[in-house]
Amino acid sequence: MQITIELPDDIANQLQSGNISRRVLELIAADHYRQGQIGAAEVRRMLTFSSRWETYEFLKREKAYLPYTEDDLEQDVQTIRSVLGAE
Repeated sequence: MQITIELPDDIANQLQSGNISRRVLELIAADHYRQGQIGAAEVRRMLTFSSRWETYEFLKREKAYLPYTEDDLEQDVQTIRSVLGAE
């Protein structure tokens, strides 16, 4: 799929210093990952990374972390205690 974005000429000229298409794709991938709409495997495919480690490094650089609340932590702690029989 190809997507076209229209920008005013003066702004487009300022942005031509790098590969803007790639950067836009990276931002879309990171944002959708943050929202939980896609997983790391889909990010890897979208951005054609050669390894999952490259994908994780990209996500870290973009500060694209999945939300993990204190309630999530408490639930995980309870699960671990239950598995270990330490309740």
